[in-house]
Amino acid sequence: MTDPILFDARPDGIAILTINRPEQRNCLNKEVREGLFDAWYRFENDPALRIAILTGAGDKSFCAGGDLKEMVETGMAVPARNFIPLPYDNLELTKPTIAAVNGFAFAGGWALAQNCDLCVASTQAKFAITEVKVGRGSPWAAPLIHMIPQRIMMEIILTGKPITAQRAYEIGLVNRLAEPAMLMDAAIELATEVLEGAPLSVKAGRETVMLATEMGRSAALQAGRAAHETAYNSEDAQEGPLAFAEKRKPEWKGR
Repeated sequence: MTDPILFDARPDGIAILTINRPEQRNCLNKEVREGLFDAWYRFENDPALRIAILTGAGDKSFCAGGDLKEMVETGMAVPARNFIPLPYDNLELTKPTIAAVNGFAFAGGWALAQNCDLCVASTQAKFAITEVKVGRGSPWAAPLIHMIPQRIMMEIILTGKPITAQRAYEIGLVNRLAEPAMLMDAAIELATEVLEGAPLSVKAGRETVMLATEMGRSAALQAGRAAHETAYNSEDAQEGPLAFAEKRKPEWKGR
């Protein structure tokens, strides 16, 4: 048996998590789901790792969603709350994540890509919320309304038809496109750009974005100010301007 999830802890602070079931289109069977939970916990609890990239093995599928054969065998009705390990939903993560979508991101695969903070996609990738095609549901898609327009979201969910990577980029689901052979390079480049920022500022910034989706303007501003208190009062807040004045690269300490 091969590992359902490959975990690469790079020395530059980037963790690469790879769903390793390409012969089954990286679908989310029990072993994959359990492996993903373990991998996300490992990432969160390793202080040397600051950002994670999630991708799929092979060049055909990022993740084709749940294992329908397993659902039939188990007679699954309403999935358990923790059925799919979704970052920032049923998984408490405090660090940024990137989805590197290398092929089909269907159903639960779309959910994984949607829940990561950022998304880089191969030009050959396709995205779909296919649950209406098999009589299932996509309640996890509700937060998508903060990412794409309502009518586009409605069409995607009601038809179950795939959209291209280009279309996903146009509607704001995807941050960057890359040729298939360059996908991981593009994801690592984006991760590196995030890592160039002061750690506490990055943390407060992503918290502010997430808080802003949950509340109105005034409340979001207040929450954003609170989220940045630690960053403003840190050593890095003094190091950044000093490095700029001295025309050198800042040496972040994360405190």
